[in-house]
Amino acid sequence: MTITIQKVTGKTELKQFIRFNYEMYKKNKYSVPDLYEDMVKTFSPEKNPAFEFCEADYFLAYQNEKIVGRIAAIINRRANEKWGIQTVRFGWIDFIDDEEVSRKLIEAVINWGKERGMKTIEGPLGFTDMDAEGMLIEGFDQLSTMATIYNYPYYPQHMEKLGMKKAMDWIELKLFVPDIIPDKYTRISTIVKEKYHLHIRKLKSIREIRQTGIGYKIFDLINEAYSPLFGYSEMTKGQIDQYVNEYLPILDLNMVTLVENEENALIGVGISMASLSTTLQKAKGKLFPFGWFYFLKTLYLKRPPILDLLLIAVKPEYQNKGVNALLFTDLIPIYKKYGFKWGETNPELEINDKVQAQWQYLKTEQHKRRRCFTKEI
Repeated sequence: MTITIQKVTGKTELKQFIRFNYEMYKKNKYSVPDLYEDMVKTFSPEKNPAFEFCEADYFLAYQNEKIVGRIAAIINRRANEKWGIQTVRFGWIDFIDDEEVSRKLIEAVINWGKERGMKTIEGPLGFTDMDAEGMLIEGFDQLSTMATIYNYPYYPQHMEKLGMKKAMDWIELKLFVPDIIPDKYTRISTIVKEKYHLHIRKLKSIREIRQTGIGYKIFDLINEAYSPLFGYSEMTKGQIDQYVNEYLPILDLNMVTLVENEENALIGVGISMASLSTTLQKAKGKLFPFGWFYFLKTLYLKRPPILDLLLIAVKPEYQNKGVNALLFTDLIPIYKKYGFKWGETNPELEINDKVQAQWQYLKTEQHKRRRCFTKEI
């Protein structure tokens, strides 16, 4: 049957675009739905500061007036300038198992990109690295996380049939919480503290974050530490404002650890939280009318056995010097006290040996792999 592609032009179509993923996966026990309210902000030029340097349109695929696919076309001018490329990104791609649907969705992004002078296509990528990225190619029988993409096994097969090649892979790990802090971490943290005059800082309140400006220092550090990574574009002040005001306040500050030097300058940070995967499933991807109850229960009353390791960042000149051991010696006892069994890493670039080396004294299991695809257009 004929497949038609239409650009999203109004609020009703945008809602359909967002919720198409939920409808496709609502019976899949491994998929974690996007939070609807968060996605509305993400796709709105008025509410997402990434539109300061990004351009985007969204497309829906129809078959006999029924939605059978979706895709976002994005140009991140900041990333293109930094890396010296002319690339259009595709993101938030979903489609039924029909090659005509996937082909027309990708063609829509290619044509959109060509009209704007782009030479290559890459994805799945979001506006920035703070969005979910990478198509799952291994680990289809593993529970997803709120920060990652879940997709059916036929997705990457369609990409390959469309002539897409590997641009980069990410891996994800389970990190099992040990009963006691590994001796290596204890010894390394003691040496590092004395040698570089470092100390742990714990945040006590959201008020402290706002009054001291430490929230902005955290994201400035993330920008500095992540700058060399594949496709990264530094967050702007507008983006950082949003993260500080909207996302830091929901964290359990016991699970946020800072490392400072003798001048009290921030040189390392580790941020984690209880997994919201099953919470989002129960809430069906919505805060209202009743989803907020599941979120409050998970965050403050009954924690799941899984935690999400949202990010770790260390100032470049302190990397490979054992700073991570300080973070782990502080956080492992907290994880144990809270009853967590294992943690889920965010996607890590397969070529990022520095990040993967930090887990060497823990029991780990690589359980997922995801891929960014690319081709010339």
